[in-house]
Amino acid sequence: MNQSVKRMLFTVFFLFVTVFSYSHAEETWKITSLNWEPYSGDSLTSQGNSVQKLRESLRKKGIRLLVEFYPWLRAQRKATTNEFIGYFPAWPEEVAEGFIASSIVDWSEVGLLKKKGSIIHFDNFEHLFQKHNVGFVKTYIYPKEIDVALKKYPAKADGSPNELSLLKKLSTGRMEVAITDPNVMLYLAEKEGIDCIEVIKIIMQKELVVALRNDEENKHRIKILNKILNTQ
Repeated sequence: MNQSVKRMLFTVFFLFVTVFSYSHAEETWKITSLNWEPYSGDSLTSQGNSVQKLRESLRKKGIRLLVEFYPWLRAQRKATTNEFIGYFPAWPEEVAEGFIASSIVDWSEVGLLKKKGSIIHFDNFEHLFQKHNVGFVKTYIYPKEIDVALKKYPAKADGSPNELSLLKKLSTGRMEVAITDPNVMLYLAEKEGIDCIEVIKIIMQKELVVALRNDEENKHRIKILNKILNTQ
């Protein structure tokens, strides 16, 4: 076989391998998130339970998920840039203008927590805020009935910048009740060696969705993701 034939065969083989590899290359989606353990966290195995669920769902369709972690408000701001397609995990109330909520990826909870040994009596949210100092995380957008109570009784509502601050205020008695996801608060309490926190009541189950930037570039991703999530 002469050299020209060899070169031609090598060229054909190289083009075949290149085209085959390109056609089977993974598509990559990049999102922002926050450290909200155990649902999401840059130091957790698989970056958290909910992130793992999303990653496994996308992997079935050959889509690779990359996640960058920031404080929550910064995560939402960075997701407006073309570097990212959206942010996760979000309650539906946290899907900002210019974004669209995906179908449900996972579930979280909203509940009330207190310091062990303290006595908390209430009949409803109105009664709770009338009688007790209630802590919340300022960067979260809470479900409507909670948000209404927080705004109606600002003197009784104690905002914290993050879950760790909320935990420390509750454990030291600077507030009587905290409203957040109990799974997050108890996970963080165990991590910090704080054993004086307990759940009063689970108020509701809350959907966790991806907030996808609602633009032309993302329209096909929205359809793909919702099809994946709705057929699981």
